[in-house]
Amino acid sequence: MNMCSKWPVLPVVAGLSAGLLTGCGSDTGGSGGNGSDVVIGMTDDVLATDPASGYDPGSWLLFNNVFQSLLSFPKGGTEPVPEAAEKCSFTDTRTKVYRCTLRDGLTFSNGDDLTSKDVKYSFDRTMKIDDAAGPAIMLPMLDEVETPDERTVVFKLKVSDATFPSKIASGAGSIVNHREYEADALREDGEAVGSGPYKLDSFSKDEAVFSVNENYRGNAETQNSGVTVKFFHGDQSGLKKAVLADEVDVAYRGLAAEDIAEIEKDASGSQNIDIVEGTSAEVQHLVFNMTDPVAGKLGVRQAIAYLLDRDSLVNEVYENTATPLYSIIPAGITGHNTAFFNTYGARPSRAKAEAALLADGITDKVKLTLWSTPTRYGPSTDQEFKAIAEQLNSSGLFDATVESVAYDQYEKDIEAGKYGVYVKGWVPDYPDPDNFTAPFFGEGNVLGNNYANTTVTGELIPETAARSDRSTTDQQYGELQDIVAEQVPVIPIWQAKQYAVVRESVYGLENCLDASTVFRFWEISKN
Repeated sequence: MNMCSKWPVLPVVAGLSAGLLTGCGSDTGGSGGNGSDVVIGMTDDVLATDPASGYDPGSWLLFNNVFQSLLSFPKGGTEPVPEAAEKCSFTDTRTKVYRCTLRDGLTFSNGDDLTSKDVKYSFDRTMKIDDAAGPAIMLPMLDEVETPDERTVVFKLKVSDATFPSKIASGAGSIVNHREYEADALREDGEAVGSGPYKLDSFSKDEAVFSVNENYRGNAETQNSGVTVKFFHGDQSGLKKAVLADEVDVAYRGLAAEDIAEIEKDASGSQNIDIVEGTSAEVQHLVFNMTDPVAGKLGVRQAIAYLLDRDSLVNEVYENTATPLYSIIPAGITGHNTAFFNTYGARPSRAKAEAALLADGITDKVKLTLWSTPTRYGPSTDQEFKAIAEQLNSSGLFDATVESVAYDQYEKDIEAGKYGVYVKGWVPDYPDPDNFTAPFFGEGNVLGNNYANTTVTGELIPETAARSDRSTTDQQYGELQDIVAEQVPVIPIWQAKQYAVVRESVYGLENCLDASTVFRFWEISKN
């Protein structure tokens, strides 16, 4: 997802391989809700209520609860199962035709029928609007959508893509009501009409209020009677104070590492606070502009890889709220290996760094600027980059400084090629290795670092995309990760852990924090 920062019980339906056949749905949900209303605080903003526009963690939190997709990720799972669909499958061996049958009797929260017409309309609309801040970028393989009847949808793809089911299980697959959304313009009134477990009752700058959608038919079973999300607009200390003062039941996304560590250390029965830790596939990379006169030199990039002390960064800057990452595909995702550990080791080596520089004809101290942005990729990013500069400088091989730029200007400068070394973070759109490789190293990659490798773009990415059995892609993804470790267009730094701070009367958060990044309102209960 827009390079930024996202986070078991058996699913209702256990599908076969996501790329081959996605099981059959059951008719549950829409219970009207149980328990009390829940108040959630987060520092992220919701940038859009229209699924054709939003491509940020806050907006997708709204989409995942207000709208349905044909498929969804079950709690703790990485393979999609039917949601608005009763069943879905590829109908050809080339993974280019994908057919779904809708559940019977689907309706939107306003009572309108949901049919295949709405599904086609939603995808056609997203592609037609093609909003720069929207998810159309995820669907370049989509050729056309056909609707043989009211319950059948057929997707025809331009190229083989076994990950297509995962893509439409994300916020990009949100189904809108064709009567409520214009075909060629975004909805900007702050309202939303979907068929998901919740209705959006009101939306303002500082909060969004949701109630249970009694018309919902799907897998979710709501454990509360409604949810209010309060937006703290990047104010980590304000969010911390709110949860400690019992003004919110859950603090999700945005607490600083030191706040989580402090709350965890001081948590006691008298405070009635718990820390819930979940898995995450959020990652952060050091990115190199391959045409920069300094960072474009392989010896410089390899030297930095030999000197980077991830353990120190994780311990001292992030207080163990992240883990060291040694490859571009994070742990817990199919195909993960430890290519950077194998190539550069876990402990800094000045001797190997110096040898890498000398092999590239570099004998002088390397002058380098590390470019950061203060909040977009977490509140500790500037501190982290200062620590990295110190690691490089302490070797005597580098003269590194840090510059921090507001995010809007930061992105413009990257696009203009002004930075040699900079930070990017990534929250996956879906938990598949494709989402950690194709966006970074495929054609037109989102890193803006002028890196291209024909083996990656011409062979490995297309070959893995065509394989419906994702477990058979380990060799190809291993080769891709090894190429990146050898050529070093990026250096993976850390993989996040997910945390929520909750009042002791609140339960179910462990079902909201997993690698799918879907925050499931319906799993949260409050006594």
